[in-house]
Amino acid sequence: MTVPRAPLALTLVRAAAAVLAVLALAVTLWHGIDERGAALAFGVLIAVGELARWSGAEERESAPLAAAGALAYALLGENGGHPTHDGVPQIVAVVTGASLLGCVPHVAKGRGPTADHLTRRVLTVGFAAVCFQPLYGRGRLQEWAGGGPSYAALVVALLVLTALWDAVLAAAMAHARTRWPFGPLLRDELRGTLGIGSAVCATGAVMALAVAVAGLWALPVFSLPLLLTQLSFRRYAAVRTTYRQTIASLARATEIAGYTPAGHARRVAALSRAVGRELGLSGPELTVLEYAALMHDIGQLSLVDPVPAGATATLAPADQRRIALLGGAVVRQTGVDAEVAVVVERQADPYREQPVSARIVRAVNAYEEKAREAGPGGPLKALEELRLGTARDYQPEVVESLARVLARDGLTLPLAG
Repeated sequence: MTVPRAPLALTLVRAAAAVLAVLALAVTLWHGIDERGAALAFGVLIAVGELARWSGAEERESAPLAAAGALAYALLGENGGHPTHDGVPQIVAVVTGASLLGCVPHVAKGRGPTADHLTRRVLTVGFAAVCFQPLYGRGRLQEWAGGGPSYAALVVALLVLTALWDAVLAAAMAHARTRWPFGPLLRDELRGTLGIGSAVCATGAVMALAVAVAGLWALPVFSLPLLLTQLSFRRYAAVRTTYRQTIASLARATEIAGYTPAGHARRVAALSRAVGRELGLSGPELTVLEYAALMHDIGQLSLVDPVPAGATATLAPADQRRIALLGGAVVRQTGVDAEVAVVVERQADPYREQPVSARIVRAVNAYEEKAREAGPGGPLKALEELRLGTARDYQPEVVESLARVLARDGLTLPLAG
């Protein structure tokens, strides 16, 4: 089995993190470890945070406790009132070693993108430590901010800068890995930073300031709220996964009843999501789009006589609209978000009267049906027919985005998730 090669840009980012980690480990081993008690305490905290990392979720920070501990160590100036002299290499080395140790069970079980996760952790902590430790060691921070609230505000400002760096880094890596537009990816990362990311930054700042006053005993005290928050997020992620599985099961009803071919809804959903990303839709908009694409044919369950091969794109506009309205009514009765029902209801309207998500579902559904019926060479023929229909039925921008997505995948439909 051939392992796909990582893009060059992603390889360079990973290599930069690896070089930084190796240099930090070499310098630390050469000079020895200072403040061993603090290094051990933060190392244990980070390793436990990585062990508690949840896998399979789509959250941007899957190990918030480890991230907060790493940031707190990078911004540690004093320990119980005594100045620390850990330095950038030791901080990076401790964080790298503890993260690797905590990731071992996840790697053994093959869960989660560990390489990219560790790359972000090393580069983000290195950025925070480089911004803070040299200034603190030379006494610049005390000169600029003195003590008390001004010092705390400066630490928070450095955390905000670090969060921005992490968001840019995550978006750049996702762009290199998927070739999706960088702007929407960065917007989603910044939006995610306002959620769990702000809790991580706040906890990291409080930990660093609390350890400076109360010593290392502050670590377990201030870790507990974030650990409880992480458990709550895991439950929320489990509920959301169940919700999506329920919608996918509802979408399969048309296949089981023989109204649509097997896998049609999942193929339309996967391709619609890819086109939505190409057009720059946000995370919540993509979720609505995916759910609507999964359930776009559910109105056919109300028909007495099934449409041949479930191909609605070739029906008369009035029939298409009738099936779409029936589908919207079914979706509303299932309790799914009303935005999904609106997309399903309006998928047969002329594209100038549709929301963007409905335009995407309509074009992708027509493409999937036409390409399936045409056999070999069907994808190119289907795209040609969609382009001929851009005067009324299909938005030109959506069709061209679909063409770009298909070109990246060699004019094949993406695998259904």
